[in-house]
Amino acid sequence: MPPTHCPSCGKEFRDHTSIARHMSQPRSGCNTWLQDLIQLHSTLPPSEDSADDPMAAGNIGEPHESYHEQVEGEYFDGGGNWSKDCEAEVTDYFPEPPLAFEEGYTFLSLFDADENSIHRKMNLYYPFSSWKEWEVAAWLLRSGLSMGKIDSFLSLEMLSGPRWKSQVICTSHSTKTPVILYWRDLLECIASIFNHPLFHNRLDLTPRKVYSTSQKLSRVYTEWMAGQHAWDMQSALPHGATLLGVILSSDKTCITTLTGDRVAHPLLISLTNIHMNTRLKSSSNTFLLTALLPVPKFVHKNKRMKGILQDWLVHQCLDIILEPLKSAAQLGVMMSDPIGRSHYCFTPLASYIANTPEAMMLACVGGKTSPVTMAMYKQFGDAFRHEPRTKSTTLAQLDIVHSHADPHNLEAFFREAQKFRLNGVEKPFWSDWPLAEPSHFFTPESLHHIHKQFYDHDAQWIIIAVGESELDFQFLVLQPTTGYRHFHGGISKLKQVTGRCHRDIQRSIIALSADAMPPGIMTSVCALMHFRYLVQSPCIDDDNLARISAALDEFHANKHAIITAGVRRGKGNTTIDNWYIPKLELMQNIVPSIHSSGIISQWSADATEHAHITEVKNPARSTNNNNYDLQICRYLDRAGKCNRFDLAIEEHKGDDIDEDADVEIVAMEIPSRAQRPDQPHPITDYFTIAKMLQHKKAGSIPIPLCSFVVGRTALHLTYDPSIRNISVDEVAVMFNLPDLRPALADFLHRKETSEHRLHAISGPRRAGPEAELPFDKLQVWFKICLQETEFHDTHEIRPAQTLNCAPPSGPWTSGCYDTVIIQTNAGQSWPTCGLSGHLVAQLRLLIWPIGKSGTPWSWEDQFIAYLQRFDISNECDPTTQLHVLRRSKRSNGSWMGDIIPVSQLRSPVHLVPRFGATADTRFTAYNSMEHASEFWLNYFWDKNSFFALSA
Repeated sequence: MPPTHCPSCGKEFRDHTSIARHMSQPRSGCNTWLQDLIQLHSTLPPSEDSADDPMAAGNIGEPHESYHEQVEGEYFDGGGNWSKDCEAEVTDYFPEPPLAFEEGYTFLSLFDADENSIHRKMNLYYPFSSWKEWEVAAWLLRSGLSMGKIDSFLSLEMLSGPRWKSQVICTSHSTKTPVILYWRDLLECIASIFNHPLFHNRLDLTPRKVYSTSQKLSRVYTEWMAGQHAWDMQSALPHGATLLGVILSSDKTCITTLTGDRVAHPLLISLTNIHMNTRLKSSSNTFLLTALLPVPKFVHKNKRMKGILQDWLVHQCLDIILEPLKSAAQLGVMMSDPIGRSHYCFTPLASYIANTPEAMMLACVGGKTSPVTMAMYKQFGDAFRHEPRTKSTTLAQLDIVHSHADPHNLEAFFREAQKFRLNGVEKPFWSDWPLAEPSHFFTPESLHHIHKQFYDHDAQWIIIAVGESELDFQFLVLQPTTGYRHFHGGISKLKQVTGRCHRDIQRSIIALSADAMPPGIMTSVCALMHFRYLVQSPCIDDDNLARISAALDEFHANKHAIITAGVRRGKGNTTIDNWYIPKLELMQNIVPSIHSSGIISQWSADATEHAHITEVKNPARSTNNNNYDLQICRYLDRAGKCNRFDLAIEEHKGDDIDEDADVEIVAMEIPSRAQRPDQPHPITDYFTIAKMLQHKKAGSIPIPLCSFVVGRTALHLTYDPSIRNISVDEVAVMFNLPDLRPALADFLHRKETSEHRLHAISGPRRAGPEAELPFDKLQVWFKICLQETEFHDTHEIRPAQTLNCAPPSGPWTSGCYDTVIIQTNAGQSWPTCGLSGHLVAQLRLLIWPIGKSGTPWSWEDQFIAYLQRFDISNECDPTTQLHVLRRSKRSNGSWMGDIIPVSQLRSPVHLVPRFGATADTRFTAYNSMEHASEFWLNYFWDKNSFFALSA
């Protein structure tokens, strides 16, 4: 083999293995070469020849020729996506698109229009003398120092965002402290969001109707602009008007820890026009804090009436805050988009993200879950499901209440409101907001209405039905999966349970409890789990809506088994014999909400909960623990100035480099100084790495490539193997694979004689234990990373998943081996074809043979693996809808395994041992996969698996 050179430093080495060893050394200076190259490439402006450039971003993801095999019935389109031979989607855009005028303004034009702009022609950082001085000022504000210590140093007056205001609110009943409202002009907040330069090319301004086929038989629902509500709103606006759907979110949050009861009630605002993928990213900062609603303590002898007074105050404050948006929704207002075009904008309320289902009933059906509200629910429970309440109906009922009771007589007014299932608010904030329909803008929210509902109810039914100790033990002995939480203490005694914990429990609880519960209960909770996963799809059509409704109907048809078994319990472990669960009843509204407002994932409170940390809790930590609201507002005002100044500097620098470069995408994905330091680490993109490696000059990088792409899967191994040089027979003993040598010989025979390009794990063993091989030594890896694209969006990559195949060591007395889906039929592709043309197997060994000197070895550019297959049942279990798997065995009783190319691996898959009603006490987390005889194919493990395997 001729000598080769390091692609970073140019140093000459004997072979590729030596280069890999050199590049993996931390002190070599070359170990970061690939990441540096990717970062450099991502910051370069696109060239005119990018369409032909194999390194261009638009071409990322196409497989390497040595691994890619064209799959029959599919094609790789120009956008870098795998597509199935079928009719393309059809989109009908609103016939009168919004008009845009040229006399608008941009973020930079505002920056250059202030009184200091003349000074910045000579010094970009004015009023600071230089970048270093500005950096010190910005650091002081973001350092966490108290306001008093930096008050005299940092007093910026340039490039202000929306300014904070305050007002004392008069209440009809006394409070222990004065009621002060802090807020910003919401119209200025909306204008700031709409004009933000980072949202260029991320705004959707035209309603549309999307259909799955040209016959337009099945409508597709994604974001708000693809729903019926946006279309109807646009139809009600003047010709050429721009629809800006307003999103509001409010939820009380604690701002002190361990001691005290300091609570803030923030009101956040955003726009539905911002693409969902951008809006839901916490790093995008698309939600602005617009108000801190007061949380006073009312002086009243009746505890229930204190809650009513708090509701009145919230609506009273919202009425003040929202007045500019109501006016703009009625008359319209001119606003400028990120590139300076002016639009005639209207601002109706599209979504109000509430913290609980009970809050969603605000002034519509009921208030918070109190004994009074629950009594109303018991009396009118069926109406929750069958009687929709419109805005006009509610206001008419309020008029009747006003005619029979004086609002100043709180108790009498509330008693009259109860008769119409109203919560007693005299004037709802939305009553005079044009186009604001409560049945539409109170959108279901997945964090509380889907995941918390599961933990508060479904999980508790399962715990009682299975038994705390048994279910905890089964969670304990489930084999851990790298990157996912393992409940080593079970789930029955969890404290401080978060939304992420809810999701982690959902992953495996159905498969674990399948054989330990009565069939009726399992059918019910499994139906709700299917409902829960289906409604989280980022793309739902009319057929999917039918599946969602069918899943909910199946639950209602079988829920009597839960009551009969006595597993629905309340406080004090008392049995409950009714279904008065508001969260459960609100599930009936999800299908209509998807039809009118798009998928419910876009309304998740995950983004707003994170905004509470950055907009409220972090600023509160910089206060002196007194008068929180005022100091939070001051902190945000200054932080906003710093961020906007930083952003303007970056934009000016971008203009100086290349006026035509599309830099906003890089700015969104790569955190700049203007962004906060607590953002999550970006996902490593192995698709990009593989693409760049494929087009490097031959001989400049080690072979075989350790990162490569096959179809919609990227595979990555470390440059350094776990074992650098070991004999075949030694590996067979270490990994307990007595048929390794004959398996290698059979693989070589199939490669030479078979016309099939994909290898299967089947058939009798042909070679003997003394079979001759063209190699004696192997390099061995103990793990491999698989990265996939999202099931519904091939442009969106998922975090890489590590698959282990490590030999016995420590507590892993039998080794640690993960399961994977492999492709065995070139005519069926993953994930569009599901398990058709694929197998489920356990990864037992990852190797690269080192050919003998002078002996030809045709597979020196690829990795191979030893896997043991599972046999899968033809039909799903009727109660769980999960497949049952058993280990495939040869005629002599040994587990069936074979060698296949690593390029046939497609996706991680989760198997759960079938423990039965009672798990064997000899099981541990380290041996349960090796000693169990049957397994559940658990497609609830993640949403990609669910959509690929549950159809």
